[in-house]
This record gives sequence, C-alpha cells and structure tokens, in this order.
Amino acid sequence: MLNNLTPFLIHWAITALSLWVASHLFRGLKFDSTGALVVSALLLGLANAIVKPLLIVLTLPLTLVTFGLFLLVINALMILLVAALVKGFRVSGFWTALFASIFISLLSIFIGSLVTGSDPAEKVQMPQSGNWL
Repeated sequence: MLNNLTPFLIHWAITALSLWVASHLFRGLKFDSTGALVVSALLLGLANAIVKPLLIVLTLPLTLVTFGLFLLVINALMILLVAALVKGFRVSGFWTALFASIFISLLSIFIGSLVTGSDPAEKVQMPQSGNWL
C-alpha cells in the first residue's frame, strides 16, 4: 500500500508547492491560509484526474480544431473550479487562471523531474515480444 501512497503524496506536495509559488507571482491568485493551499492542491489533483478527462472528451472537436490549444482553457477552468469550491482560495479572473495554469503545469513538470530524477517518458516500457495491434 505504501508503494501507491508515496507517489501520490509526492505529487500532492509538488502541486501544493507550484500553487504556492504561483500565488506569489500572480497578484490575482490568493490563499487565505496554508490549509486552503493544501486542500486546493488535493482538489486540483482530483479535478485533473476525474473532471478534466470528461471535459476533454466532451470538447474533443473544439480541441482538434484549435490544435490542442483549448486544453489550456480546460486547465484554467480546473483552477477556477477549485477556487469556487475552496473557501480560502481566490482567483481574480479567467486570464489569471489561464496564465497561472500554464505556469503551474510547467513548474510541476520541472520539480517532478528533479524529485523523481527521471524523465516521465522513460517510465513507458515497450513490450519485447508479442503481437502489436
């Protein structure tokens, strides 16, 4: 069980750290307390795991027409959703959420690569034998 819990906690901490740094860089992103930051990081992870794939499927034609740029809008909507659900987390508007989501994504990838010490693409293992469909 601890094998599954450790990556989850690391990802949660990286998300919380990225949100904290973003709140210091963007004036429109504010946390009232550390508890609001921690809850926001957890809820953002859950929203990205559950709600975001549904939105991607529902908006697939629009995403294809915009060559994937609409995914940035979906990321901003996830931050706005979390801000609406967490009492101590405020976002001033859509544009702040959009630029903050880009920053948070890039910083999370960077910190994650430093913490895990490997490239996420290296975790994908190709089968050595068998039939490819």
